[in-house]
Amino acid sequence: MAAAEAQPFLKWVGGKSQLLAQFDRFFPREIERYVEAFIGGGAVFFHLKARFPKMQASLRDDNAELINCYQAVRDNVKELMRRLDEHVRQFQTEGERYYYLVRSQHQLADPLERAARMIFLNKTCFNGLWRVNARGEFNVPIGSYKKISLYDRNNLLAASDSLRGVGLGVNDFRKTIAATGPEDFVYVDPPYFPLSATSNFTSYTRKDFGVEAQRELAALYGDAARRGVRLMLSNSNTDLIEKLYRDFQIHYVRARRAINCQGDKRGAISEILVLSYEIAK
Repeated sequence: MAAAEAQPFLKWVGGKSQLLAQFDRFFPREIERYVEAFIGGGAVFFHLKARFPKMQASLRDDNAELINCYQAVRDNVKELMRRLDEHVRQFQTEGERYYYLVRSQHQLADPLERAARMIFLNKTCFNGLWRVNARGEFNVPIGSYKKISLYDRNNLLAASDSLRGVGLGVNDFRKTIAATGPEDFVYVDPPYFPLSATSNFTSYTRKDFGVEAQRELAALYGDAARRGVRLMLSNSNTDLIEKLYRDFQIHYVRARRAINCQGDKRGAISEILVLSYEIAK
């Protein structure tokens, strides 16, 4: 019987919740070991964990604050919720002043405080955008909120349950993909190659993810596929991405674009899905 399906507890640019119904026919029919190199909001992981409760999972990202947040939800969710409740009380009293005070706290030592800070900022900043500057400091302005809700209790408990026993770690995508083995199922969701200069967004961490990183990722994808790893990759529908993955199965899904400085260019767009394995009948 499928477990309760947790939903992402963070807002994340490029999150895959809206695409899961389209993804379902592309997933393998059996998954024993699951790996992600760019965990982001975790929608695909939570979706698959509900369908394969015994699935072993290894979730990685090079964003240390993000991985710390997942670890807090996995290991100490009730205390995390208590601290989030305190953030709500403070914000209701002090408003914008409190937001910028929390945003300025870049060197918190307590992992739980760091996790609560990340969720608070994620849910109160402009457009739910997680962006950092060259020093790795979160720098998004406050959003327009009269009332805030930082978490759904039942969902956060379900997320904690889904993450129990899951391996979490800060790691570069190169090391994560290189460590995979035959029959592993690896979902690869990197920062997308921009469709245009106005849609460019690659600063989840202080590192950019440009053309050379996209080329290196494609080479790693090909190497892993030759080792028998099953890989599924999402990216933007551009000539470069199609060229990089031309030796694999390319499919297309429709997604809504949420970030573009030109309002008339937001809407349903085509995205690429690359598979290294045959789809089960």
